[in-house]
Order: sequence, then C-alpha cells, then structure tokens
Amino acid sequence: MPELAEAEFFRKRWHLAAHGAKILRVHSHARANIFRGTRITALHRALTRSRFVASETRAKQILVRFSGDGWLGIHLGMSGELRVEPGGYAPQKHDHLVLATAQRALVFTDPRMFGRVQFHRGALPPPWWTKIAPAILSAAFTVEAVAAFLRRRARARIKGVLLLQERFPGIGNWMADEILWRSAIHPARRAGSLQPAEVRTLWRECRRVCRMALCSIAGIGNRLPPNLNAGIPRSWLFLHRWRPGGRCPKTGKPLAHATVGGRTTCWSPARQKLR
Repeated sequence: MPELAEAEFFRKRWHLAAHGAKILRVHSHARANIFRGTRITALHRALTRSRFVASETRAKQILVRFSGDGWLGIHLGMSGELRVEPGGYAPQKHDHLVLATAQRALVFTDPRMFGRVQFHRGALPPPWWTKIAPAILSAAFTVEAVAAFLRRRARARIKGVLLLQERFPGIGNWMADEILWRSAIHPARRAGSLQPAEVRTLWRECRRVCRMALCSIAGIGNRLPPNLNAGIPRSWLFLHRWRPGGRCPKTGKPLAHATVGGRTTCWSPARQKLR
C-alpha cells in the first residue's frame, strides 16, 4: 500500500510532467468506486481547459490545484498509481481518471479500486484536506503529543498504534516496521509499556524514517528516482523483510514474521525483545 514517500513520488511524477500545462480532455470511468461522493460532471466541466497550478502531499493523500479554483484530491488506496503517458494515450481497463494535455496524459490507475478521487471548487483548500493531522515532520509533532497519544491507547499493540492516521499520518505497514526496528521496540509491546526514553526514541525514529524515505524514494528537489525502490540503502529493514531467509541488517540474525495489530509484521527477535 502506498505510504507517505510513495505518495510523494507519484505526486512529483505528475507535477514534473504537467506543471503549468492546460488540460484539454478529461476521461473517467464514472461508475468506478473511486469516485464515491464526487460529482463527475462537475469535475469534467471544471478541469477541462484549466491549468495544472500546484500540488502537494499530506499523509497518504495528494492534492492538485487547477486554475479556476479546482482542487483534485487523490488517495492511492492499496494499488493506486499515478503515471505519465505520451499524448494521444488510449485509457486502459483500470485507468479510472486520465487528464490529457497537448504533450502528455496524466493517468490514475487503480486495479483494486480501494483508492479515491475527490473534487472541490473554491478559493480555499477543501475541508477534507485541511482536517488531515499535522505532519510528522512538522513542529506540531512533539514528543509530548506522542506520549499523550500512547497513554490514551495504553493497552493497544504499538504496531497497530503507529498505523493510526490521526497521530501518525502517512505511516503504513512497512514504515511502522522500519520505525520499530530502528527503535529496538517489539511490535507486540503495549503502547502504555513504553518508558519515557523509548517514547523519545520512537518519536525521533518516526521523523528520521519519514525524512529518509522521502529523500530515498521521492528524491530531492526536482530529481525523481527511476523507480520507487531505486535509492533505498541495503542497511534498511525494508529490503530484507520479505526476502526468503531474510536476516536483520544490524545483527545478522533471522527475521521473524507474524500478524500483529491486524497487519503482517516483520521484526528482528535478536534486536526487538518482547519484555
């Protein structure tokens, strides 16, 4: 499932290809589930002949602003992807939204249709965008805020807590495993069992993993890697977690796998002890 860094990779892919370009045609699969709650006719009417003005990422979501006060929100779901195709591209079965410019086609494809497209028209960003929790790399994401959140969910497994978007926006399954591995915290620990030093370590690694993932997966500035995993170092758990016979990059010992907090989880038993 695309997480914070993957969403930024796809946002940048569209932005670099079409910033300032005019949308000449809009194609959509109007009955696709990704458009639930969205007025398709209003979307088509507003975006046709408008220009791609700006874009940004928050958590796992992408927002594109068009001239004429049009705002397009995209949640990639489990299998969503933003692609750029040559001009004259013919939409395929799973291409649910295609914005055609003179030179290129901006494509949102989603085979499993767990993603979502929202549209808003107005001078200000839509309410569903402004209500997203403060970013992990923002000043609002403090040790105190994390500690308070963990206390309120004291009996929950820490792996499941890290996936709650109201405090950890953009964190998904692989990032949660990476954070806990770097923090040397077992994913099945109760959130309330973490000591103050561990909470601070968790807070620090949340920010570190987000920053490193954005640089490695989405690139720096206008540089976009050739694919999502191109820049990920071998020292990360990410590249070893599903490899047959995978071993911890820090200890060299075998990795373990189980369902924790409702999600398939990987950890290093030699490093992450269950106290």
